[in-house]
Amino acid sequence: MSTLAEPVEVASGYRAGRTLPLRVELVRQLKRRRTLVMGGILAALPFVLVAAFAIGGTPGDRGSQLTLMDTATSSGANFAAVNLFVSAGFLLVVPVALFCGDTVASEASWSSLRYLLAAPVPRARLLWSKLVVGLGLSLAAMILLPLVALAVGTAAYGWGPLELPTGGAIGAGTAAQRLLVVVAYIFVSQLVTAGLAFWLSTKTDAPLGAVGGAVGLTIVGNVLDAVTALGHWRDFLPAHWQFAWADAVQPHPEWSGMIQGTAVSVTYAIVLFALAFRGFARKDIVS
Repeated sequence: MSTLAEPVEVASGYRAGRTLPLRVELVRQLKRRRTLVMGGILAALPFVLVAAFAIGGTPGDRGSQLTLMDTATSSGANFAAVNLFVSAGFLLVVPVALFCGDTVASEASWSSLRYLLAAPVPRARLLWSKLVVGLGLSLAAMILLPLVALAVGTAAYGWGPLELPTGGAIGAGTAAQRLLVVVAYIFVSQLVTAGLAFWLSTKTDAPLGAVGGAVGLTIVGNVLDAVTALGHWRDFLPAHWQFAWADAVQPHPEWSGMIQGTAVSVTYAIVLFALAFRGFARKDIVS
């Protein structure tokens, strides 16, 4: 009996690297109702806040010590910064968990995952396409919110410098650049949630379980960060650095907190993404 493995026959012109192109996966995800609903919610938030300020009065009317929220109606830049502040802790977690956690599990729940792999689409290629599109949609969601907020805030409160609660201001042009840095950092800080959601998506056939699990674990991290008795152990929690971006909206930005937060988030994310690819490569696909 020959000990040599027989060559595997493939169709003429088949290229594993060209299966499930990113544009095809992107179009599929953009057409899904949950993508449209999430985009609508994020785009509606600035209008809700403008209406709330119009009904309840400007935040600074309380007369207490100034915070970022109190400067919301100072300019469009301030309004955009406040929208990021109120949404970074939870609202922006949801689209990341949704786009990265629903992507593989939904295919399994529809019993279409095994047909994709039989196309044949290599497992690593399938995961890579879905991960890139999921992260891309997550970043788009984080860009959409401040863009709409900046437009709505400028229309409602005018174009001007970013007024700081501590005194002073940052010019409008510089403020726009700083807000780009803020969005980039928030995206990096949410890579842990993306990693959790994506890993869970490869472990379950229930999309809601993957999305809810990622959101739940993120909330647990926030709760643990509030336990001051943990001391310096909190430095290893991604949640501990989620608002380090506030150091970027200062007259003289401080980068050390964002650098540490980036290192922690990227480390966790790499581990979680590696677990997802490793586990999926060995998983029996029955749905």
